[in-house]
Amino acid sequence: MKAELDVQYATAEQNLPTLEDIQTWVDTCLSPYAKTYGVCVRIVDNPESQQLNSQYRNKHKPTNVLSFVFETPECVDQTVEMIGDLVICAPVVAQEASDQNKQLFDHWAHMVIHGILHLLGFDHIEAADAEEMERLERELLAKLQITDPYLQT
Repeated sequence: MKAELDVQYATAEQNLPTLEDIQTWVDTCLSPYAKTYGVCVRIVDNPESQQLNSQYRNKHKPTNVLSFVFETPECVDQTVEMIGDLVICAPVVAQEASDQNKQLFDHWAHMVIHGILHLLGFDHIEAADAEEMERLERELLAKLQITDPYLQT
């Protein structure tokens, strides 16, 4: 089932994934679910990422992906369940891919899947939760023929 997706490009970066790329990654992540979910993916530059990371996580630097779970007010009747927003910082993703010797679009896919899993309630605070989340990421990326992002190179 296809997710309802809104992608916002708010960056000057080049070599970004297309709407179709992001749709494929989101759909792969949400494929086990029978519902149609709605997601917004906003691709930003360092200043916006840093401002949001500072405001919501008290970390004063840009970060690769931020996830914001959407809680539907009871008075709203919706046909598609919004699960939330992802804010992905294009320069950080590009730098990480370069630093880690990863293919850029493989790293983008990983960041989108990682963020969607957060929106679905997964986290990596406790070791056991991190192992579960990484296992799911590996499985979903393998479906896309993307190498395990946790392999040491």
